[in-house]
Amino acid sequence: MNAEKRSLSEPTVTSSSEVFIVHGHDRAVKSEVARFVDNSGLEAVILDEKPGGGLTIIEKFEKYANNAAFAIVLLTPDDVGASKDKRDELKPRARQNVIFEIGYFFKGLGRGRVCAMSKEEVEFPSDLNGVSYVFLDPNSGWKLTLLQEMKEAGLPVDGSKLV
Repeated sequence: MNAEKRSLSEPTVTSSSEVFIVHGHDRAVKSEVARFVDNSGLEAVILDEKPGGGLTIIEKFEKYANNAAFAIVLLTPDDVGASKDKRDELKPRARQNVIFEIGYFFKGLGRGRVCAMSKEEVEFPSDLNGVSYVFLDPNSGWKLTLLQEMKEAGLPVDGSKLV
C-alpha cells in the first residue's frame, strides 16, 4: 500500500468551519476564546457544551474532534506537578486531558492546524519543546495572532466581523 505522506505543518483541505477548543478549568479564557472564534465566522466546538448521547467521554471526544478543521489548545495553569525526586519544586501545568488532546490533534490535523495558547508560564511536556504557542496576553494581542494562524491554516475567517 502506497500512502501519500503529508507534512506535519501542511494544512489539509477541509470544508468544515469547526474549531475544537481544548481546555482545562479556566472558564473565562475558554469563553473568551470561543466567542472570538464564533465572531470570526467559524464555529467553536466545546466538548462540555455538546450532548453526550450516552457515549463515553473518549467516544464523545472522538465524535466532535473528528469533525474539526482546526484545534485551539488552552494550556492554563490548572494543575501543579514535579518530578518525584523534586517534589518541592512544583510547577504550574495544564490538565492531563489537555496534554492528551494536543497530541491527538497534532496527529489528526497536523501541527499547522493546531494552535497552542498559554495564559501564563505553564510547564510544557518535553516533547513539545520548540512548538510555538500564542501567549494569552491581558491586552488581547493574542486575537490578531490567532486570526493569522487560522487564516494560514486555510480556514474561512472573516476578520471584518471582529471590528
